[in-house]
Amino acid sequence: MRFEILRDPLWNNIRVDETTLQLVDTDVFQRLRYIRQLGWTYLVYPGATHSRFEHALGTYHLARRTLSMLRERDDAPLDERELSIIRAAALLHDVGHYPFSHALEEIGILDHEQVAKPLITAGGLAAILRSCLGQDAPEEIYSLITGTSTDSLQGLISGSLDLDKIEYLKRDALMCGVPYGEIDVDRLINSMLLVTDPATGRRAIGVQEKALPALESLLFAKYQMYRNVYWHHAVRSATAMYKRLVEDALLAGTLESSSLAAYTDEGLLNKLEDAGPNALLTALKSRRLFKRAAELPATALDPEIADWVCASRANVRATEEALAHELKLPVGSVLIDFPEKTQMLGLDIPVCRRGGKVERLTGTGWTGSINLPTLSEELYNSARWFRIFSAERATLANERAVKVLRSAMKRAA
Repeated sequence: MRFEILRDPLWNNIRVDETTLQLVDTDVFQRLRYIRQLGWTYLVYPGATHSRFEHALGTYHLARRTLSMLRERDDAPLDERELSIIRAAALLHDVGHYPFSHALEEIGILDHEQVAKPLITAGGLAAILRSCLGQDAPEEIYSLITGTSTDSLQGLISGSLDLDKIEYLKRDALMCGVPYGEIDVDRLINSMLLVTDPATGRRAIGVQEKALPALESLLFAKYQMYRNVYWHHAVRSATAMYKRLVEDALLAGTLESSSLAAYTDEGLLNKLEDAGPNALLTALKSRRLFKRAAELPATALDPEIADWVCASRANVRATEEALAHELKLPVGSVLIDFPEKTQMLGLDIPVCRRGGKVERLTGTGWTGSINLPTLSEELYNSARWFRIFSAERATLANERAVKVLRSAMKRAA
């Protein structure tokens, strides 16, 4: 089999086989060259212009490394076709991403994994997969990406400790020039093994107990990256502006949600610019970002209010309008932001204890060790902030902001 070597700033040499090269050369995968991995983060960290293309290749590389190690270690030989399916899933896991990555999923349109289904199971990509890996390959790969596969190696693609997380944290920290993404990758990968999951009785990816310090490094790296990079106030301001810009275009009929995933970052901006002058677009392109008028940590916000605001974009827009009236600013010049992520690091994984017994690491924790799942939830809540941004400098006391939110919720009831 012929192999090519791709040079990468993070992993150095990435070895790709003929099937992978065919997949990389498709239009679906090539579009990822023009989708920034971190959306608008480059407005704060200038180096953060790396793409989903690079990240996908890096995830594929980690899959090759991990599968090679598992194949050497496992008593039951792993099927070569199964390994090829896992590698392809690692490569293709992000093909459904919208322009500027995750931001648009927060306005209620299809999740990028749902968008990926027709891209993987139909068209040129699917034809290559069926030809090289078998008739059922596209459907098997899609089920791995969505976490619905019963394959014993599912956890490498979508799970508590999937390779995607390890790759993006390392790459994002490198490209942003920050020291927060320090993860003991070798320790994590070399501690992975196939075990019998006590919860299901099936074989699944787990880790050796000695990997717990490396899991801690992953958790803290993720927390620091969210706190200092992904949820940096200026990044979230730009993201809120972008979401409102696209949402307005969808409501006006300038854009169709079904076509969004076909655009590149610049392609979508050009499409919006062609529709006519737009103050939000002009402000984004010249980095005139909305400023913080108020911000509250998630722990200080009544969960009832937070849940109501996040329940729909109609609630978000109604709240923004109420806040604009409170600040005596024009409607549309006040935006709210409450980043959506279900958990910081959902640890629910089989662990092979030193004595050989397999137990699940869940929220109960273990005596004598850090309760990683509980700590994960606490770190998530401390990193997440509810922010009110305004086009003009303004200040709103937190107590007054909460009162406005409550009033908006009561009016909508």
